[in-house]
Amino acid sequence: MSAHDLTRDVARRPLSSLLSGLESGRWQAEDLLSACYGNADRHDDRGNQVYTTRFESTARAEAEAADGLRKAGVPMAPLAGLPINLKALFDVTGQVTHAGSKGWMAPATADAVIVQRLRRAGAVLTGHTNMTEFAYSGLGLNPHYGTPDNPLAPGRIPGGSSSGAAVAVALGLSVAGIGSDTGGSVRIPAAFNGLVGFKPTQRRIPRGGTLPLSDSLDSIGPIARTVDCCDRLDAVLAGEDRALTTALPLQGRRFAVPTNHMMADLSPLVALRFDASLRRLRDAGAVVEEVPVPVLDTLPELLAGGGFTAAESYYVHRQWLADHGDDYDPRVSSRIARGAAITAADYLTLLERRRVRAAEADRWLASYDGLLAPTVALEPPTFAELADDDAYTRLNLLVLRNPTVANLLDLCAISLPNHEPGGLPTGLMLVGRNGHDHRLLALARSLEPLMGAAGSAAPGDH
Repeated sequence: MSAHDLTRDVARRPLSSLLSGLESGRWQAEDLLSACYGNADRHDDRGNQVYTTRFESTARAEAEAADGLRKAGVPMAPLAGLPINLKALFDVTGQVTHAGSKGWMAPATADAVIVQRLRRAGAVLTGHTNMTEFAYSGLGLNPHYGTPDNPLAPGRIPGGSSSGAAVAVALGLSVAGIGSDTGGSVRIPAAFNGLVGFKPTQRRIPRGGTLPLSDSLDSIGPIARTVDCCDRLDAVLAGEDRALTTALPLQGRRFAVPTNHMMADLSPLVALRFDASLRRLRDAGAVVEEVPVPVLDTLPELLAGGGFTAAESYYVHRQWLADHGDDYDPRVSSRIARGAAITAADYLTLLERRRVRAAEADRWLASYDGLLAPTVALEPPTFAELADDDAYTRLNLLVLRNPTVANLLDLCAISLPNHEPGGLPTGLMLVGRNGHDHRLLALARSLEPLMGAAGSAAPGDH
C-alpha cells in the first residue's frame, strides 16, 4: 500500500483492520504514525489547534519498539502500534496537563493510570488534543488554542469538551482518542463528528492522574470509528483481560424512548433521523416503547445552581481562580464561580438526592434492554450562532441536556452516528444500567449496522 493510500486509510479503517494490516506486514506501526502526523501537518490549523502538543519523540520510539517486537515474533499487546490521542487533561510524564487553559501548571511527574494502561497495551500516544477549557462546556470552543472546525460540517462546531480528540479521529490525525465525559463530553463530539463515543459506568475506569471537573460525574471513555473499536479500548482502559463482546440478537429486545425531558425541542433534522432509526430497529424485530420516564422529571433538582459540576469544580479551582482568574475563559470561570454559593448542606443534599434518583433509574431500566434518545437535540450549531453569550448559554444547555442524564444517574451510554452520508452529523444514544457496560456494547454492535453508512467515509469523501 502506498503512503498516500495509507494516509487516507487511517481516517476510515477500524482498529481491527489496522491491527490485521500490522500483523500481516502490510504496513508498520511507523507507517501508521507517519500517516497520522502527515494528516496533522496538512489539516491541523495552528490557529485553531487539534493537537496542542505532539509527543513526536516518544511516539516514534513507541512505534519503532512495536515494529521491532512484532518482527521478532513476540506476542503483541492488544493495541500494539496503534496511534491514539489523549485529551489534554490526562497526565503524561514531562508534559503540562493544561486542560485547555493557558497552562500555568508544572509538568506531570507520572503518567495517569489510563496512560499507563495504554502504554502497556502497546498504544502509540500521539499527543494532547484540544478541549474546552477545564472541560466545562459541551460546545468545544477554546479562546486560548482556537477551536477546530467540524470536518463533516465546515463552519460548525466540533462539540466538546473533547473537541480535539474527536476531530483528530475524524481527520485521521490518530486512529482513536481518549476523552472524559462529565455531561456528554465524549458522546457529544462523537455525534458531531460522525463517530462512536462510549461513556462507561464511572467506577470501571480509574481517574488517577486526570484533572477533574466533577469528581461525582467524570467518566473516561473512547472515541473511535466503530463499536468494536470502543470495545477494544474500553477493555484496556478498564484493565480487563476479557474477550470482546459479541452482537446480541435484536428480536424481542425491549427499548424505551422517553416521551419526557429528552425529546423536547429537537431540531427537525434530529427528529427525522431518530424516527428513521427507530423504524429500522422495529423492522429488525425489536420492541420500541415510547413511555414517560418519571425519574427524568426530577433531574432539575440535581442541576440547580450549577449542581455537582459547579460545586466540585470550584473546590478544585478556587485557589487557581484567585491566582490566575484573569487567564480563564470568562465563559468558564463564571460557571465555576457559581460553586462558591453552594453550601456544605446543599452539597450533601445533592449527594443524597442523586443516590436516590440513581437507584430509581436503575430499577426502572431493569424492565428494558436500554433507553434510546437522540444523543444531542440538534445538529452542530454554527460558530456564528455562538458569538452571543446568551445564545452560547442556551445552546450549551440544550447540547448537554440528553447526554447528561447518564452522568447524573450513574449509567453507561454510547452514541452511534445515525445521519445520512453527506448530511449534517447526528447521533443516536443507547443508555444502559449501571455496571451493564458489556451488555450495552453487545447491543450497540447489533444497532450499529441499522444506523446506515454514516460513519463509513472519511471527511472529503462525501
